[in-house]
This record gives sequence, C-alpha cells and structure tokens, in this order.
Amino acid sequence: MKSFYKIIILFFVLLSSIKQYAQHQSKMEVAVNLELKTLNIKQDIIYNNTSNDTLSSIVLNDWNNAFSNKNTPLARRFSDEFYGGFHLAKEYERGNTTILNLTDSDFTALEWERTAKNPDYVVVKLNQKLLPGQQINLHLTYISKIPSDKFTRYGYNQNGMILKNWFLSPARFENHEFTKNNNFNLDDIANAVTDYEIEIKVPSNYQIITDLNPVSKDISNSTFTDYFFAGKNRSDFSLFLQKLSNFKSYNNGTIEVLTDLRNKKITEIQKAIVINRVAKFTEDFVGKYPHEKITISQADYDRNPFYGLNQLPSFISPFSDEFMFEITFFKTYLNNYLKNSLRLDPRKDNWVYDGIQIYAMIKYMEENHLDEKMLGRLSKMKLFKSYNITNLTFNEQYSYYYMLMARKNLDQPLGDPKNTLIKFNEQIASKYRAGLSFSYLDDYLNHDIVPESVQEFYTLNQTQQTNRYDFEKILIKKSPKDIDWFFKTIIDSRDIIDYKFDLVSRTADSVQFSLENRTGIYAPIPIYGVKKNQVVFKEWIEPLKTDSIYHFARKNADKLVINYDNEVPEYNQRNNWKSLKSLVITNRPIKFNFSKDLEDPYYNQILYVPTLTYNYYDGFTPGVRFHNKTILEKPFTFDINPAYSIKAGTLSGSSAFSWSQYYRDSNLYNIRYSISENYYHYAPDATYLRLNPMVQFRIREDNFRDNRKQYILFRQVIVNREESAFLVDNSKPNYSVFNARYGNTKTELIDHFSFMTDLQFSGDFGKLSGEVEYRRLFENNRKLNLRMYAGSFIYNNTDSDYFSFALDRPTDYLFDYNFYGRSESTGFFSQQYIMAEGAFKSKLEPSYANQWIATLNGSYAIWNWIEVYGDVGFIKSKHQNAFFAYDSGIRLNLVQDYFEFYFPVYSNNGWEITQNKYNEKIRFVITFSPKTLLNLFTRKWL
Repeated sequence: MKSFYKIIILFFVLLSSIKQYAQHQSKMEVAVNLELKTLNIKQDIIYNNTSNDTLSSIVLNDWNNAFSNKNTPLARRFSDEFYGGFHLAKEYERGNTTILNLTDSDFTALEWERTAKNPDYVVVKLNQKLLPGQQINLHLTYISKIPSDKFTRYGYNQNGMILKNWFLSPARFENHEFTKNNNFNLDDIANAVTDYEIEIKVPSNYQIITDLNPVSKDISNSTFTDYFFAGKNRSDFSLFLQKLSNFKSYNNGTIEVLTDLRNKKITEIQKAIVINRVAKFTEDFVGKYPHEKITISQADYDRNPFYGLNQLPSFISPFSDEFMFEITFFKTYLNNYLKNSLRLDPRKDNWVYDGIQIYAMIKYMEENHLDEKMLGRLSKMKLFKSYNITNLTFNEQYSYYYMLMARKNLDQPLGDPKNTLIKFNEQIASKYRAGLSFSYLDDYLNHDIVPESVQEFYTLNQTQQTNRYDFEKILIKKSPKDIDWFFKTIIDSRDIIDYKFDLVSRTADSVQFSLENRTGIYAPIPIYGVKKNQVVFKEWIEPLKTDSIYHFARKNADKLVINYDNEVPEYNQRNNWKSLKSLVITNRPIKFNFSKDLEDPYYNQILYVPTLTYNYYDGFTPGVRFHNKTILEKPFTFDINPAYSIKAGTLSGSSAFSWSQYYRDSNLYNIRYSISENYYHYAPDATYLRLNPMVQFRIREDNFRDNRKQYILFRQVIVNREESAFLVDNSKPNYSVFNARYGNTKTELIDHFSFMTDLQFSGDFGKLSGEVEYRRLFENNRKLNLRMYAGSFIYNNTDSDYFSFALDRPTDYLFDYNFYGRSESTGFFSQQYIMAEGAFKSKLEPSYANQWIATLNGSYAIWNWIEVYGDVGFIKSKHQNAFFAYDSGIRLNLVQDYFEFYFPVYSNNGWEITQNKYNEKIRFVITFSPKTLLNLFTRKWL
C-alpha cells in the first residue's frame, strides 16, 4: 500500500513538473520575397496548456498586423505623439498579416477572430476544450507583409530587412487569462516562452544574422539559400536579413555578441575590450545569459538611445569615442539581455526591467568610470567651471531627468503599465527613476541585499514565468527591515519626498536637530555632516514622528546636509542644508551664470543672456535678460529684460514675475499667479506700457496621455499709451480691461478640437465671444480646417473702432499678439496675419463691427501643404445693416500656426488676383520666437 501511495505521489510530481516546464513549440518554414517585402510562412504551433484552467480559445500575438491601416491602435498612438510618417506613408510601406489557413491537429479548420479594434492579436476558437496538461497542434499558413523601417526602425530597408514581431506566437497566459496587448511601438510584446525551429529561404546574395542557434545551411541552389535555426525557451528573437552585413562577432568564451553599432573611430581591439568588459560585468551582476548568442543592433539603440548623448552632434561630443561606444553598447546590451532573459510581462511589470537596467548602469559607472562627469571633458574647461551642470557626475544626471517631469507635475507611478506613460516618462524619466529607486533601497539596506535579490530573481526566471510580486517577495525575504514603504510610496504612487531642517543646534562635539516632513510621506533619509565639502559622517534616519530630535557626534562638521549624495529621489533639495558655523551672513549666496544651468541647491542663481527682438517702431532691440529659470522648474520665477530700442533711441523691455502652485492629486493640477510688464513702441512716436496681473487655473484628465487640456484665466490688463501724431484714434489712450477666459483643447495629429470663450469688461464696453476650431486629417491625407467665431457687445459706449470686433486684423488693444507693425495700415507689416476674431485674409470694408460678428473660416488641403481657403461671415455695427463678407484663396500651410502664406483669389473686392498691387494683398504668418517654436518640438513628448 505504501509503495502504491509513493507511485501516486511520484505521478503527481511528474505531472506538475510537466505543467510547469513543458514549453510551447513553433516550427516555421519561411520563404522571403524581397521584391514584394513579404514572408510566406507555414507554421506548426504545439500549444501546451501548462495552466490549471480549461481553455476554449488560444490567443496568438500578431503585432505585424498593427501596421495594416491608419486606424489601428498603433496608428492612433502615432497620432497621439504627433508622428505623421505613418499616416502619410504609401500603402506599400505599411505591413499586414494575411492568414490563409488555420487548422487543428486533425487538419480541421478552426474559427478565428481578429477585430478592427484589436487587429494585432488573433483569438483562435478551439473545437474542443483544452484541459490542463493537454496540448494541441495548430497548423497555419499566412503571409507577413513587412512594413518600412522608417516607422519603428524595424522592417524593410534598402539593405534588406530588420525583422521583429513578424510571426504569430502564443500570448502569455497569467491569472486565468491571456495577455491581450496591442502593439504601441513599445517593444513589450508578451509572448509565451516557446521553443523555435525555423527554416528560412532567402536569395543567395543575402545573409542572415540572428541570435538563434544555427543548425545547418543548404546552398545547393545557386539562387536561394536555406538556413536552419533553433532556439530553446525564447519569448522573442531577432533576425536581420542583409545584403551587406555590418555585423561583427565577438566571443569571450561565454557568450557570442553580434553587433553593428556604428563607431568608426575606435579599433576592433578597443571594441572587443569594451564588449568583453560589459559582458563580464553583466553576467557577474545579473546572472548568466540563458542563450548562446545575443544581437546588439544600431536599430535597437536608435529606438531607445541614451538621452543626452544622442542630442549632441558627434563633432562636439564631450566624451571620448571609446566611452561613447561603451555607454551606447552597454545600454543596448542590458536592454536586450534582460528582455531575452526575464519572463515578466514587459508592459505591466516594466519597472522591474527598467530598474535592473539603470541600476546596473549606475553600478557599472561607479566601478569603471567613477570620476566621469555628466558633460565629460567640458567639465575641465575653465569657461564652464562655475556651472553646476558641469560639476555633476555622470550618474547624477538620472535624478535630474526624472525631476524634469516631477517639477512639471507630470511624473507617473513607476508601477503603472508602460502603455499609460507619456513618452518622456516611458523612455527617460520613469526609467531613470526606477534605477535610482533600486540604488536608494540598496544604500538604505546596505549589505548588497538588492544586488543579491536581482540575481536570485534572475535565476528564478530561468525556470518559471514570473511577475513583479516574485521580485518583491525576494526583496522582503532578504531585507532585515520593513520595506513596505518602498513598494507603496516609491513604486506604486507618485508621492513626492521632501524633508527640511526644522530646529538645529550644535556644540563643539555634537549636533541635534529635528526634521520637517513637508509632504507627509514616510521614507528613510540620509543625514550628512560635511566639512569643507568632505563628508565626515553619514547616518540614515527613519523620521516616523514629526517631533523627534536626533543627536549625532559633530566630528568637526561645518555643515549639516540632508540627502547630500542625492540617494533619495527628493523633490526639492534647496532646503536641505544648515550651516553650523558661528557666523553666517547668508544661507544661500547669489551666483550669476551665463545662459542656462541646472539648479544649484547651495546658491540663489541669477542667469543672464543677451536678447535681440524686433518690431517696426523700435527696430532691432538688444538687451540683457536676467532670470532664475533653471532647467528644473521652481515655484517662484522672475524674468527681467531691459533693452534698448536702436531705431527709437529709447529704453524698452519687459518683465514677469510668477508663482506656481501644483496639486498632485487633482485634475486642477496647477494654479499660476503672475504679473507682467511690457514697454515698447506701438507707433513711430508713441510708446505703450502694459501691466498684466493674472491668475490661471490649469486642468488635465486623469489619464496623463490624454491630450485634452483646459484652463480658466482671470486677468486685468492695464494699458497706458502715449498719444501719436501718426494715428487718428478717438479712443482713450489709457484704459483697463478685465478679462476672463475658458479654453478646452484636445489635439493630436489626426484630430484637433478647441473651444474658447472670452469675456471682457471695461468702463466703456463689455463683450462676450466664443471660438470653436476643428482640424481633421483624413485617410486620403487631405486636411480640413474649420473655425467658427462669434462675438457680441454687451454694452458699447466707445466712439471709435479701437475696441470693435475686427474682420481681418484685430487692433490688439490687449497687446497679446506679436505684431511686428501693429499700427500699420499699409505696407509689408500690415500684411501680417493673426488668426483672431474674424480671421479673414482679404482686407474688406467695413473692417470692424461695434455690435456683433459671426464668421466661419475653412481650408482644405489639395496637395501636401497647398490648401484652398474660404471665409464667410456677417458683421453688424450700430445704425448699419449687417454686412455679408466672403473671401477665398490659396494657403501655403508650411508649418501650421508657425509658417504660412495666404494668396487671396476672390472676395467682396472681386477677383483680387487680377487687381493692381497684388503683392500687397498677400498675408503671412511667420514666428521667430524661440519659446514659441520650442512648443512645436516638445509636444510629442508631453
């Protein structure tokens, strides 16, 4: 009887081990057609139900089909991020998957579904339910049309194909369901671990580079070559089909590295040394790579470069060529190493990948390049010695890139799925903070607990599918302290940490102090004693109580500093230190720097930079701008720009002071209080002074990726104008207008919708207006622009048109617009176009309405950036009939809102194109403001 029970127990043990370790199998026969950019595939998938669930369907990832049309989730993602290349591409440049046949083990046809909403995975409905421990053989025949590599850097190009996610593969199964992820161009496909066997036929003049193991090669046919590859326990693999291969092989006896990273300035020996050093460090730090080969391609790096290094042109790189190769190779190597080894859901548990990668990079730099600075050799130049940015070590830059988003109130929890992160967080800020958080925990726990946990977790991944909680269990098990705060605060929230000293006292031998927790968020924090910039003691404290008094031996310290080495991702370090000297003249002296710098917590920084502006009356206006706007945002900012108007021979300039309040857990995420001043000429002989006190409320959606933004603004615009002999203007030279606005905008590449209301009150008038704008990029690449504007006076006691609604050119009595010649009625500067109020392009009479206005503006693209436009509307003034206005013409929309030209054709004036002085009728939009242009290039990140 006992032996019988032993047999039963052994049976269940064997059965459970089969469930746990039996992999799926995928055998493929692939024929490459380079002319059609297609792969003809016959595939057999042996699917093993290793779960405890009974399956009625199986999900196959088909991410290649995400490129099939302009309405897929991938296409919408491109639109959200203002990438127009995919929408404007030719049809043959896109990709798709055409399934010709799908049967089961008995070659019985299976029903399958791929919806328009989810075109990037296939749900195969089984004829019979698949019980735990059972398997089914799926037979598939399909054609993969490979997209151009210009969309994602993977796909076909002139040299061949870089193949990624081109075949159907079983999706990851976890928590009783398949992981159904859309392809969002995030490199996070959740494939189940599978054994692969591939036979691929290619033209004989092409080579194949892959991280799969070669089995054989058949070159019996002079036209085509058959390659055979295999790979065990793979969730994905890389395959490069190239006519001229730039890949080089480096083998250190443990792993073969195939790479085509570009760097012609260092020798093969130098590359081999770097690759060997990186490979050895990674194996020692993380664990042994489970496969024999790894590919590190230029395409992999270009998709996710080292931010900062990739912004610099090679001819001004502050780093040596060898270091540039080393850091780019190491970043890409780690990324591919972890993706091919860890059996996590790379979307849901992305922070684990990022944390290990950046943490390993931090440790690598400490071990091999401890003294390397963030700006390399620039740090050694006397010209830059006073800049804080040049004094930061290479590893300190991670904290600043994360803080860029935290200070803008745009940071997101590390534990959020990868697809919910805004682009800058996904590629930079969250990635860097994850690594910093690992380093923070390691420093706090000491005793190499975090590195050992990484290695144990990595080893666990070689035998089973894992998730974040497996990693957390290992950390908790190894930690001698309670670290629940780490997962609750650092990983799963966007809570910020900010400590400052409260009461500090000292004697010759000791210091005592209390801390103020400014955010109420618990996190351990290190306290340093510093003497002449040298650390004399360091102690970790756990400030659970607000009234705790801490005592430490002074050890001759002359300064007490919180978080001196920036181990903790702390929101504000400007309040982190106290001098222990007997006499302190100022706690933070003033430091002047040219242009821009990173925030220096030990100084009040004033930055200065030359400026040059232009308008017709002041001419070129050089000046000097003094401000405190460092790279990181801060609550209080000032910007003072005294200038000299060369043409007018007078002083001019502007200034602005603002205070921002951020709300972390509210849709109302920012309130900004400000006051600004401008003093320039508005006519050849007359200046204006505008004061603009304002409060603005900014509102966003719960989903940070949602491009909808709302604002509510209240301001009082106070204008004092000198009288001008050149202008006949019956309006009061000095006036004050209360203005309230509400704006609601949702914009992306395909669709743009905005709505704004404007309410104004002054002593002589009150007016209400509204504006709706809609833009649509259609599938045929034609663009439609529509704008409707309507406004009415509530009361109007003025005796001029200075405050009236304008049909074609507003008077801009609030001085909001950047007119180059605001008082010109003829000549070149009068042709500047501002889309405001009536927004007509032709100059018509009457031009103003002192009662009400209603207009519709539209344009439609006929070819690329050439559009036809038309405007219609009514304007009504007192004691006059309503006037129906219309115009039409050609618009050259080179860069929307930034660089445009309007050529009138027909209007109330007749055929304008045949009339005299037609050149004076052309209108233009040209933006020179660097700050305004910057918005054009940053919108895809935020």
